[in-house]
Amino acid sequence: MKTAESRAEVYLMALQSLSRAEKKEVVTRLLEDKALWEDILDIALIRQREGEQGRPYEDYRSERNRKSRKV
Repeated sequence: MKTAESRAEVYLMALQSLSRAEKKEVVTRLLEDKALWEDILDIALIRQREGEQGRPYEDYRSERNRKSRKV
């Protein structure tokens, strides 16, 4: 196990040992850090879309250009 993974495991175990109110306070404080909040959202989005098939950038760009011309 890598150092980052083992450290994350320790912090997760510590968080899980807290009461519901304490967990809420910790998470609330973490989300007050805008950069961290954006990182959390990015990670959640990546995890949510992991199973999706990719597509070529040119296809995406063509679709985006068509949509922007309609507006």
